[in-house]
Amino acid sequence: MTDIKPILKKGRKFDQVLDAARNVFLREGFEGASMDDIAASAKVSKATVYSYFPDKNLLFLEAAKSEILRITQEVENIAVVDAPIEVVLRYSARTIVDFYLSTLGQSIFRVCVSESERFPELGRMFYEAGPKMGSERLSGYLHYMSEQGVLNIDDAPLAADQFAALCRSDLFQRVMFGLGDSIKPAEIDHVIDGAIATFLARYGVST
Repeated sequence: MTDIKPILKKGRKFDQVLDAARNVFLREGFEGASMDDIAASAKVSKATVYSYFPDKNLLFLEAAKSEILRITQEVENIAVVDAPIEVVLRYSARTIVDFYLSTLGQSIFRVCVSESERFPELGRMFYEAGPKMGSERLSGYLHYMSEQGVLNIDDAPLAADQFAALCRSDLFQRVMFGLGDSIKPAEIDHVIDGAIATFLARYGVST
């Protein structure tokens, strides 16, 4: 049977409610958030929230989609082909590291994991709009630079994934285990420098 999704009623406070819901869900998770909390955060009545979103499940999905869309728009800027290779790799590395270390990035990851059984499509949506798209953008750039003779890469998608893994190092695991406060800016720079140096040592072309 075809799954027919409900058509949401839009109104002048729709975006206001959706933005508030996104912030509450990211902070509290699905179970911890209430429609009362969302109404208070949006500065509207609970009846107004329900007039746009008939139930909490639907509101959660729409809030998650809006956040994923925001991430997608940021990821689309991951490669600037006119810049030197080191500049693009550093920008890409900073984008990867900043997202995984941010409170927002951690919250999205935790929500996707904790609500995977309730919303199995959410993890797929997040992966395709965030990590997958970022990898594809970087892969396309690496392929282009290989064609220009700047890099020597046979498998650009693999190289893009390897670069992302080098950038995460053990930083992501530390923040997920609640050790993010111990990570200093100098350590992040050190990881990024090492990722770029290692990547270019493997794939760079000597001149």
